[in-house]
Amino acid sequence: MEVVCTGNICRSPIGEVVLRAKLAEAGIEDVVVTSSGTGGWHAGDPMDSRAAAALHRRGYDGRSHRAREFDRAWFDSRDLVLAMDTGHLAALTRQSRGRADVPISLFADADVPDPYYGADAGFDEVLQQIEKAADRWVSRLRG
Repeated sequence: MEVVCTGNICRSPIGEVVLRAKLAEAGIEDVVVTSSGTGGWHAGDPMDSRAAAALHRRGYDGRSHRAREFDRAWFDSRDLVLAMDTGHLAALTRQSRGRADVPISLFADADVPDPYYGADAGFDEVLQQIEKAADRWVSRLRG
C-alpha cells in the first residue's frame, strides 16, 4: 500500500505513520505501508518538522521518514495506491496507464488539504482527518 501526496513531507508521511500504527493496533501485520510524493524535490529529506510535531503530540513517531518520489514501476508491486487529494489521484491515474491494474483511491472521503503553507494548527487538523480515514481503511482491510 502506497500513500502519495505532493512532496512526501507532510500529508503522505502522516498517512503512512498513522496507517501503520492503526494496522498494528488491529493486529493486521501482513500489510506493508509506504509513502511517496508525486515530485522528487524533497527526496531524502525528513518530514516537515510541523508534521513530525503533530504526530509526536498524538503519540506517533515519524522521525525515521525520508521523502521519496513515486516511481511508476511501483504499480507492479503495490496492491493499492492512496492519493491525498484529487490532483494526486489524477497524476497517479495518468502514470498508471499501461501498468498493472492497481486500484488508486483517495485516502480520505474528501481531499486532505495541504497544510504546508498554513499555520501549525493545520497539521493537527490534517492529522485528525487522516486518523479517521485510517480507521476506515483498517475496517475495510479487516473485511
